Amino acid sequence: MPESITVAADLRTSRGKNEARRTRRDGKIPAVVYGAYKEAIPVAVNPRQIVAIIRSATGYNTIFDLDIQGGEKTPVMLVDQQVDPIKGHLLHADFKRIDLSKRIRVSVPVVTEGEPMGVKVQGGLLEIVNRALEIECLPGEIPDQFVIDVSGLSIGQSTRAGEVPLTGSARLVSQAESVLAHVVALRAEEAPAVAPVEEAAAPAAAEPEVVKKGKKEEEAEAEKGKKK
Repeated sequence: MPESITVAADLRTSRGKNEARRTRRDGKIPAVVYGAYKEAIPVAVNPRQIVAIIRSATGYNTIFDLDIQGGEKTPVMLVDQQVDPIKGHLLHADFKRIDLSKRIRVSVPVVTEGEPMGVKVQGGLLEIVNRALEIECLPGEIPDQFVIDVSGLSIGQSTRAGEVPLTGSARLVSQAESVLAHVVALRAEEAPAVAPVEEAAAPAAAEPEVVKKGKKEEEAEAEKGKKK
């Protein structure tokens, strides 16, 4: 189990926006600890300690001791937080009590190492499809991350969740066939579209030629009509 971390917490005797503002003015943030079939307890903690845990190697999977003044000392994990959307300051935190003897479900980051053959030799592109793997394990055996070697991948090949070796009590929760990373061929640059040459306008269909009778022919027929 990683080095033990302890975060001191004060009990909060009241709730509400005014009390939360007073807590923040004192350099702390309001928080709640719950779980393990025990009552939820409102507390106040130092936000710098929580931010340091979030930014650590184990990040949100860090299990630390919450030492509540005048109350319990219990292992917890950060399960939720509220952040100022403008300033980015941590405003509120939720902690969950952890039973160290029972498995918990966690999401562990996946990182790649090596340059794939499909990229180096074949000119392909490595795509990371999933950046985390979900597992179940004992709290004391949560890995910081999974490192997968992709140097042997050629174009069209992939590394799947079921291929990642697990140790200790870890059990895969993610679908075994889920692709973590694969190498794909680069799409050939499409040739610029050539505007189709407009066909020359077809000559208008010739109208049926009407043979007009000449003036002399019309006069001759008129004379014949008079004689009849």
